[in-house]
Amino acid sequence: MSLTILTAIAFAVAIFMGINIGGNNAAASMGAAYGAKARTKNQAVILIAVFAFLGAILSGGEVIKTLGHGIVPGDSITVTAAIIAIAAAGISMFFANMIKIPISTSQAAVGAVAGIGFYVGILNTQVLLKIISWWVVTPIVAFVLAYIMGKYLHPIILFWLVDHESEEQIRKIISILLTISGCYVAYSAGANNAANAVGPLVGAGVMSAGTGAVLGGLAIGLGAILLGSRVLETVGNGITELCVVRAVFVEFVAAMIVHSASIMGIPVSLGEIVTASIIGIGCANQGLIATKNETVKRILTMWFVSPVIAGTMTFLALMALGL
Repeated sequence: MSLTILTAIAFAVAIFMGINIGGNNAAASMGAAYGAKARTKNQAVILIAVFAFLGAILSGGEVIKTLGHGIVPGDSITVTAAIIAIAAAGISMFFANMIKIPISTSQAAVGAVAGIGFYVGILNTQVLLKIISWWVVTPIVAFVLAYIMGKYLHPIILFWLVDHESEEQIRKIISILLTISGCYVAYSAGANNAANAVGPLVGAGVMSAGTGAVLGGLAIGLGAILLGSRVLETVGNGITELCVVRAVFVEFVAAMIVHSASIMGIPVSLGEIVTASIIGIGCANQGLIATKNETVKRILTMWFVSPVIAGTMTFLALMALGL
């Protein structure tokens, strides 16, 4: 197969992956704002698209470099291997959705790239272990921060709002806060997740990190517009069962952690961090009983399942093709 055709396939796979990432990120980014009627569906998906694109081009470069060159040296990744890695991450996401196990795009992408490393016999274990340590620590940090905010800051803010503002003014303030926090989540998600669509292609030399950031950001933004409305419709009411003020806390905690990881060049799981934040703030409100459900099991399951499936699929595909 000619290099031109392979490059075209690479771009197509990256765009497809980015579109799916954008659609899935819609719920985490603006689900609370939409469910609380702070923003319409069209307003929500447009804001997600804009801020995810900005996050990718302004803060996505370091994570793209990590997936492109950090885990496996770029000169060890061929165009075909890059295509297989991105496709494997996407297929593992699809498989997990079919069996109703939510997984992390970032973890699937890291696992796929690690699969290339295992196959070619060149893997930067120091970088890989650093990434895994972030996967362990970030949900814990999210839980602790959300618990503290829910336990101590939430009552203070509620009392202040009731004492100083009218009901209409409270609604306006919450609407603004939900929109700001949602935009920040979209920005941090774009910064961290653009690499999942284009990182291996940057490593293979198909495109530069800058071009990859733009392509990934555009694809994620397009995914928010094309697929985000369905996700918003599905989860909007469910998310607002969480008090809207607590929803703001959850979103800010998640966005700050994911943004920090992006600056450090570490691909992390937005879904797991949001989930850990919700559990933390739930414990602050209801005590340890809030954790007596399937959520913790699902976090542990997705932590192990997504990188293993993607890595194994990549390894076996490369072996079958003899690349």
